[in-house]
Amino acid sequence: MSDTPKTVAELFISRFGDSVTVGATQSGIMSLDIDVEHWLEVCRALRDEEDFSYEQLTDLCGVDYLGYGQSEWETEQASSEGYSRGVVGNLGPGRFDWADRPEADQVEQRFGIVAHLLSFKHNKRLRIQCFAPDEGMPIVPSLVEIWNSVNWYEREAFDLFGIVFEGHPDLRRILTDYGFTGHPFRKDFPLIGNVAVRYDSRKKRVVYEPVEIESRVLVPRVIRSDSRYKTDDLDLAADERAEELAANELASPEHTDSPETN
Repeated sequence: MSDTPKTVAELFISRFGDSVTVGATQSGIMSLDIDVEHWLEVCRALRDEEDFSYEQLTDLCGVDYLGYGQSEWETEQASSEGYSRGVVGNLGPGRFDWADRPEADQVEQRFGIVAHLLSFKHNKRLRIQCFAPDEGMPIVPSLVEIWNSVNWYEREAFDLFGIVFEGHPDLRRILTDYGFTGHPFRKDFPLIGNVAVRYDSRKKRVVYEPVEIESRVLVPRVIRSDSRYKTDDLDLAADERAEELAANELASPEHTDSPETN
């Protein structure tokens, strides 16, 4: 960036002070946590000031930190008989009926916004993040006036997470259907949904009905054809018989006779 001997992290701290917290660097991209009160101020400086010049916002998404760090699978201590033995409890994230949905616990800084910036001038990338102060009604200032490419990204985060972007010129759903109830990427949203949608040929319209799918843990079934995994005598005998039939078929006149070649 500038010719000063300061590192990138020192440059952020000296410019923004307590408004930001420099996080870890992963895959060459530094993370910067920004207080939501200074979200617009810092982002505008990141775009306009010579030392930063992040001209483009390439991506923005929402994050729900409800249950963060908790796992419903005990993969390391589970037996070798399958992951189904590693399921912890009966109600993992989203595994419940809509009518019996649990009340979300009060989680400090539950909803976050993560955006990725690109500086063409300095050939640098930056990951920025802020948290909505109110879990019940998460509101974050919109970045549309700074980077207009964020328009549909913020609509997507609103649709899927229910995060309201204050100042957005057209904040409405972008992926879900008209009249959709809830926000499907929230951790307290049921995986089976809350209604089923189908076209009724008699009524000549789309109808909404209660979901009839049973909420359950889906354990993938792995089918291996490798003989090392076949220990049953019946399976081994069946394989030997199949190989014998295949060899006999290849040895039959239909397969041995071939037209003469010139």
